[in-house]
Amino acid sequence: MRPLPRQTRALRGLLATILTALASVAALVTATAPAQADTTICEQFGSTTIQGRYVVQNNRWGTSETQCVTATDTGFRLTQADGSVPTNGAPKSYPSIFNGCHYTNCSPGTNLPVQISSISSAPSSISYGYVSNAVYNASYDIWLDPTPKTDGVNRTEIMIWFNRVGPIQPIGSQVGTATVGGRTWQVWSGSNGSNDVLSFVAPSAITSWSFDVKDFINATVARGMAQNNWYLTSVQAGFEPWQGGAGLAVNSFSSTVNTGGTGPGGPGTPAACEVGYATNVWSGGYTANVTVKNNGTAPIDGWKLAFTLPSGQRVTSAWNATVTPSSGAVTATPVSHTARIAAGGTQTFGFQGTYSGTFAKPSGFSLNGTACTSV
Repeated sequence: MRPLPRQTRALRGLLATILTALASVAALVTATAPAQADTTICEQFGSTTIQGRYVVQNNRWGTSETQCVTATDTGFRLTQADGSVPTNGAPKSYPSIFNGCHYTNCSPGTNLPVQISSISSAPSSISYGYVSNAVYNASYDIWLDPTPKTDGVNRTEIMIWFNRVGPIQPIGSQVGTATVGGRTWQVWSGSNGSNDVLSFVAPSAITSWSFDVKDFINATVARGMAQNNWYLTSVQAGFEPWQGGAGLAVNSFSSTVNTGGTGPGGPGTPAACEVGYATNVWSGGYTANVTVKNNGTAPIDGWKLAFTLPSGQRVTSAWNATVTPSSGAVTATPVSHTARIAAGGTQTFGFQGTYSGTFAKPSGFSLNGTACTSV
């Protein structure tokens, strides 16, 4: 074969070098490309999945203006949020990411709904990205229902307000403060006409946090707004915008619900209990010091002690618990620092009252539905 001219051999060598370099660049681009392209959703109730386990939803229901969310590998960002609604009413949407079931849309592989009593822990983490030129809250929602419901509205909604910007407030009215998950919150309670709402509002903005959802469920059970035989149906994190909102982001989100509660009713249902009832009585009045003992092998998170006051007795004040109503069949529920009764441990509360006729002590105490021994 006739040999190639020197110039041709040089040119082929140069071309080979260029092709090798281009192949290296292509390999580098391929190696650093994202595993999944971002997905933008502008449909009113459009949704997509990320990580094969969470649902990102647009969920625009309070306005006809355009709203778009862009799902990322780890969360989502609100890329368009046109329109506004009055700040003394409901927000215009709830773009969010969730684990569980929302109006028959269930996230892949979720174990929700699951009965509260069977939940041993529900670790979650959230990281938010905020903007200042909008009116909104950053809301983490926990939905509870007496049935394992996967469609429609649940009975009780727990809202954790990580941040609020503008003249907005939670549903209902503020009923006090509470310490949950090691943080102090304003507590609001009310109804939106479709479901009960218990809101925990941060005094200042929280950008990111890892916590146990079960702590907020226990606090809700302790306030009588859910029961341990109810179900956790979904865990959601997102934003409620009233005005604007473009640029808001859930940078990352994780939610796991671990089951394996102990005992026939799980934590919260005692295997056995004792109640001590010590009184100081004077003409027309008395104080009662009540000690509740958990004889079970698991702690009780969120307790209710039910008993009936004898005729003529009325509660006028209480400490370490609330006692309602003031007469007849009453229920004592704990305050935040008395909400847990350790296995083999006790909690004590008391109240002052009035009476007419002959004074007598109540009988028939029951703790979270389990009859207790009087001691």
